[in-house]
Amino acid sequence: MSPKTLIDRYRDGQTNAVSLIHQLAQTLQFHLEIKETTGNLPGFYFAFCVVIDGVEYKTGMGITKKEARLKAAVLALEDFLPTLESLSYVLPEVSDVPPPLPVKEEPSVSGSLHCRAIHERKNSVNQQIPQAVRDQLTKLMNSHPEFSTCAGTTAAFIIQTSSGCEVVAFGTGNFNTKESASSCGRIVHDSHAVVTARRSLMRFLYRHLLMFFSKTANLTQKSLFQQSSGSGLLSLKSGITLHLYVNQLPKGAAVPSQLRLNPLSISAWQVNNEISLHLSVEGKVFSVFSSAFDPSAPKVVSMSATDKLTQWQVLGYQGALLSHFIEPVYVQSILIGDSGCSDIRGMEISVNQRVEGITPQLPMFYCMMRPQISLVPSVATNSPNSSQLTYGINWSEGDSSLEVVDGLEGKTVEESPFKSGSALASRLCKAAMLHRFKLVAKEAQRQDLLATGSYREAKKMAKPYQEAKNVLRAYLLQQGFGSWLAKLSVSENFSM
Repeated sequence: MSPKTLIDRYRDGQTNAVSLIHQLAQTLQFHLEIKETTGNLPGFYFAFCVVIDGVEYKTGMGITKKEARLKAAVLALEDFLPTLESLSYVLPEVSDVPPPLPVKEEPSVSGSLHCRAIHERKNSVNQQIPQAVRDQLTKLMNSHPEFSTCAGTTAAFIIQTSSGCEVVAFGTGNFNTKESASSCGRIVHDSHAVVTARRSLMRFLYRHLLMFFSKTANLTQKSLFQQSSGSGLLSLKSGITLHLYVNQLPKGAAVPSQLRLNPLSISAWQVNNEISLHLSVEGKVFSVFSSAFDPSAPKVVSMSATDKLTQWQVLGYQGALLSHFIEPVYVQSILIGDSGCSDIRGMEISVNQRVEGITPQLPMFYCMMRPQISLVPSVATNSPNSSQLTYGINWSEGDSSLEVVDGLEGKTVEESPFKSGSALASRLCKAAMLHRFKLVAKEAQRQDLLATGSYREAKKMAKPYQEAKNVLRAYLLQQGFGSWLAKLSVSENFSM
């Protein structure tokens, strides 16, 4: 039976994903493994992933091994079949012509064709994403050339679908606020590019949740979300993947140091503080073990951008409030601009290896999602001028204009193309996020969420998310990377 016939039978529901992937492996002679990626805890779940010719696909989870294997096979086929079908010469139709006479057996080319296709597809994505970011940045800067020097440190989130890559959230910046913790939720504490881009992504997700819960069928259909049968929450529609581009290494343990040796394993790195958790104060970074940091100083302190990436790859990029409505959202790849960067080992170790093995301890639907980390051409290399050194830009798909925030002040600047009001509170501040949360809760008819008294209470009500967060922080401490900074309650006790 030809591969095309097997695929058609699968799409008609005559065979399941596990059967198809085994049949294709036998027909096309590629190496297949469906491996358990972690152990399991009683009452929790199992996790499996498909490995084809050494290429590891997304992790599938389920409360039984059979369910987890099936989910892993479905996820693998979502990525594998489009690549396979693009190689028409790998999917011959059944022919009436008799086979040729036997000759000396040669190694099958189908496996090498598949590996080459996967490599070419990855390279294609790695080219498409920087180009998409470059195009969006150019479009924004052409509209507001006076802020073109603010793009020195750039981060962007990209949605990939069958129709291509689209930038949906964008951020620049390099500072924390110098102000003390805000009790009204209207000061942006951390304006580093990847943090700004992630908060812009959250605005994008809120927008699509409002579309999903609207009473208009057309808007609901356009939303990126679908109802998930397993969790009762929403999930991204099948075939949609999320990617992150940063034009330089984020601050923290990802940044290489000349003091480092050439480690062969993570244990060799643990002899010093370099892959410990790091703190960021007004743009400066300190190890949590550093004696140079003064914890008594009355300044806002944040975890480093690298540590936040580590956290998001476990807890998801949606945060606590959005997790009331959607399953964790993870990025599949992190692409790093190659301008001034040639070593991504620190990034690989910080984001992937520091939390290796944590998945069995996490609640259902949370996992350590290991992103593919690659070097790609840099998009923006402009250096900010002295008057805009602390400025950062934010934008998400659907915005009419960009917003410019002074990272040290934590507020929108007067000359910003977008301003929310005379108080100059950014659309990325916590109060703005709580407002969007309440809008979605109203559309979703979640009276329990509408009744919450404060931002902090709404976050605490996200029980699985909070459990996953506690597991992550205990795990990092147990592994010797230090204690995660506890947020000041004053910064989250505000209400609408």
